[in-house]
Amino acid sequence: MRIAELSRQSDVPVATIKYYLREGLLPQGELTSPNQAHYDERHLRRLRLVRALVEIGRLPIAAIRDLLAGLDTPRPDLHEALGRALAATSGPRGDIDAAASGEIAALIERRGWAIHPDTPAARAAAEAVAALRALGAGGLVKGIDGYAEAAELIAAQDLALIKDRQDAETTVLEAVVGTIIGDTLIVALRRMAQESASAAIFGRRP
Repeated sequence: MRIAELSRQSDVPVATIKYYLREGLLPQGELTSPNQAHYDERHLRRLRLVRALVEIGRLPIAAIRDLLAGLDTPRPDLHEALGRALAATSGPRGDIDAAASGEIAALIERRGWAIHPDTPAARAAAEAVAALRALGAGGLVKGIDGYAEAAELIAAQDLALIKDRQDAETTVLEAVVGTIIGDTLIVALRRMAQESASAAIFGRRP
């Protein structure tokens, strides 16, 4: 297909596709004439991945370039690729509270989680714990192991849905999109479950 057809099928403007080509995020097409190039399904898959990383994952161009370089190796490390892609979804926003950070480190040890020491998710969790305590809602922190157990079930479900994908690009794409949009779904399910539990506990029906 020509670049115009690639744009139509991916819903990405031609100018954006040319920018991705210049930045090395998209492989060059096969030249069919001095001013024309042919693109195939491989370009379409890569374009969809890049768009998800940019628009949904909010990754910077340099980080995407590094991630794609890893995916283009003969035997890509999917664990590392997923870690890089998902790190952007839970970056810290402020200073780290030492006490809260220690609580999260203790939680990680209790659960036996294989977590990188600098993972942004751990920093974000520490920020949440510190904020809860500062607002006088530290009681929620007492139930953190219950929340962690529920998170383990969700994570197992997440990975079960993508582990058998045939190529690394599809796995990363579905992980990024599924994590960010899936967060919205999980929050909505939590709200409905809370409403139902409240009706059962306090005796009120919707």
